[in-house]
Amino acid sequence: MSELNNLMNDIEKLRKKLHDLINEKNVDLADPEIITASQMLNAAITKYTEIISNKTGR
Repeated sequence: MSELNNLMNDIEKLRKKLHDLINEKNVDLADPEIITASQMLNAAITKYTEIISNKTGR
C-alpha cells in the first residue's frame, strides 16, 4: 500500500501546485504552465484509479 500512499501524496502536491498556479496566473486556464500542471495531476489520478481498479477487480 505504500505505492498508493506515495501516489496520494503526489496527487495532493500536484493539486496544490495547480491551485497555486491558477491563483498566480489570475485564472488564465489557457496558460501553458497551468495546462501542463493539470495534465500531470490528471495522469496521477488516472494511475491511482487504475491501481485501485486492479486491486478491487473492477
